[in-house]
Amino acid sequence: MSKQKKVMIIAGEASGDLHGARLVTAMQAENPELSFCGMGGKELAAVGVELLFDAKRIAVVGIAEVVSHLPDIFRAQKTLRKRMKEDRPDLLILIDFPDFNFLLAKFAQKFEIPIYYYISPQVWAWRSGRVATMKKLVDKIGVILPFEEQFFRKNGVAASYVGHPLLDSVKSDCSKEDFCNQYGINADSLLIGLLPGSRRKEIASLLPVLLQTARKVTEQSDRKVTFLLPVASTLTKEEVLAGGVEEFGQGLDVRLITENRYDMMAACDAALVVSGTVTLELALLDTPMVVFYKVSWSTYRLGKLLVNKDLKYFSLVNLIADDSVVTELAQEKVTAENLFAELSPLLSASPQKEKMLQGLEIVRKRMGTAGASAKSAELALSLIR
Repeated sequence: MSKQKKVMIIAGEASGDLHGARLVTAMQAENPELSFCGMGGKELAAVGVELLFDAKRIAVVGIAEVVSHLPDIFRAQKTLRKRMKEDRPDLLILIDFPDFNFLLAKFAQKFEIPIYYYISPQVWAWRSGRVATMKKLVDKIGVILPFEEQFFRKNGVAASYVGHPLLDSVKSDCSKEDFCNQYGINADSLLIGLLPGSRRKEIASLLPVLLQTARKVTEQSDRKVTFLLPVASTLTKEEVLAGGVEEFGQGLDVRLITENRYDMMAACDAALVVSGTVTLELALLDTPMVVFYKVSWSTYRLGKLLVNKDLKYFSLVNLIADDSVVTELAQEKVTAENLFAELSPLLSASPQKEKMLQGLEIVRKRMGTAGASAKSAELALSLIR
């Protein structure tokens, strides 16, 4: 390969930012002369990617939320297209974030830029018509869930299973006792993770109900309870505090965790977690959980029309296991009463907890072995050789 090959990489949210950074690192290990630019957050910036647009400005979920952010979305598209046109990259890497990325991919095709899609949109779950769009736009896809490769290949799309990138990064050697010492927490305390998501809208709508649940746990537990709330790379502590902690967290022992995310998750006795990649992180760390999902009613009603009717579960843990390993609560069922009822059996030895831990072990086995970032880097580099 000649020197100074240019790569544009696009990540629209916290998990994509993390996985993208690991992919960039793997590609740099193969070719240190590569230069990267694109859209993302702190993780991509930390590995030397020139950020043309901060993904934090458009990290939203749901139709109604997208509409309110259209000016920033258009601005991001304009900025990225301008760079693409003036300084043509040798490769465009897209990470999830489909609606935004499909628009950019169509523009990139005009300049015959190879396109590698890493971490495919979940077209097997909803809006399956997008498979045809991906077939037209994308040169190669690196998929991260075991059943995705067969799905795409059956639909004529060049997909390769690279394994899940979380297997490269999710680990903790920190004991619960050491974690508690580090943060000044009583080692005998119950530690409960509160994970409402990585977007401001999610924090504003979901954190209050988690804190109301936390209050119920505190009132009814005979042990000291500490709640751990990680701050995603796309958020600031101030935004999380304003999203509900200051109003609903009074009298509760809530700790905002900005570092050692996996040590925190491993230390938790259980967690309340929004559906998404984070459920697999908890599964890899063997942490019991209650999974929930809640969006605006306009988004939910539209989603029901687009979702695959054969889909039995919405959490990745249950989809990989093809079984109801973790409890799923959606929409109107996401209440403090329901969350508390499902969480309580996980806070001590119980048949429900034991069954869940056995299910999480099955999920870990099905996810395979580490090395996703290196395998994905090889696929990406093959397009610019």
